[in-house]
Amino acid sequence: MRFTCVDSFSGAGGLSLGLCDAGFEILLSFDIDKRCVETLQSNPKYFKHPAVCEDIRNMLNGRLLDKIGLGKSELFLLAGGPPCQGFSVQRIGDDTDSRNELVPLYGRLVDEVRPIFFVMENVFGIQGKRGKIILSELIDTMKSIGYHIHKELLDAEDYGVPQRRKRIILIGEREDIGAEYSFPKPAGEKKTVRETIEFLPEPPEDGKSHPDYPLHRRDRLSEINLRRIKALKEGQGRDYLPEELLADCHKVGSAIIGHRNVYGRMFWDEPAPTITARFDSFTRGLFGHPEQPRSISLCEGALLQTFPLDFVFKGSKIEIARQIGNAVPPRLAKVIGESIISYYKGKR
Repeated sequence: MRFTCVDSFSGAGGLSLGLCDAGFEILLSFDIDKRCVETLQSNPKYFKHPAVCEDIRNMLNGRLLDKIGLGKSELFLLAGGPPCQGFSVQRIGDDTDSRNELVPLYGRLVDEVRPIFFVMENVFGIQGKRGKIILSELIDTMKSIGYHIHKELLDAEDYGVPQRRKRIILIGEREDIGAEYSFPKPAGEKKTVRETIEFLPEPPEDGKSHPDYPLHRRDRLSEINLRRIKALKEGQGRDYLPEELLADCHKVGSAIIGHRNVYGRMFWDEPAPTITARFDSFTRGLFGHPEQPRSISLCEGALLQTFPLDFVFKGSKIEIARQIGNAVPPRLAKVIGESIISYYKGKR
């Protein structure tokens, strides 16, 4: 049995990495971001399949099946995480966001391909005000074309990822297979920041990459930010800063305006906070190193997302941070992939 898979909205390949480790044969990855595609193409050690820069709209009307050389209902798994920024609880602004259209487009692709299983990953905010109607419509549509839907809120820290990261996982199981799939059980002991990044040496003071770890370099901090991070102990954020070091916008208490964990450091012996697309700046969250006076490096962020140490990312610092922060942790993807294969083998 070939456990074939297409990774749509692939990003930097976190989902593909985990699914490959679980035993899937990735036939194609596609993403509209050319930097993500360059990253995929720069990792031949991990990816043997083609990766193309394409909008999902260009994969409809039979084009995806043509590209992978399969007929309708022959693909084992269609996977993907339509961009989630439109549903994020952190987003400010109007509830209408063009990116929200990508979820129903993913549903159209499932309808055309009719894989045995499909997986969709998204932020838990998709169940809130901005996303619940779209999610409900997708589920109803998938049920109407012959899928049993399994939905769960999973936290990556429960599955060997050294990071608290809650995401909605939707798994569609075609009716001719059954309706009994169940999500994997939590793994047990949680991985910590210390276990994951403590082995790394300090990055050079001059802001250059460490000679042995290309993405391990320190961000240049302003004088005031250097004073701020030096005033904090591990696990502390803006609430622990003396008043003279608070930004003007933070002189109103966090109980009123929120953002308690900006300008903060991670704990050594706990999982990291959610690695976001701007984890490269401690001004955006608890992204300061537990001891050293700096934000965590791109290398450290990638490790906390469970990417391999030698994984290559392409793009500018901001582009790489976005790729890392937006990825599905490979370790979580592997656990989900293994659960699908194990369940299918049990059915057969």
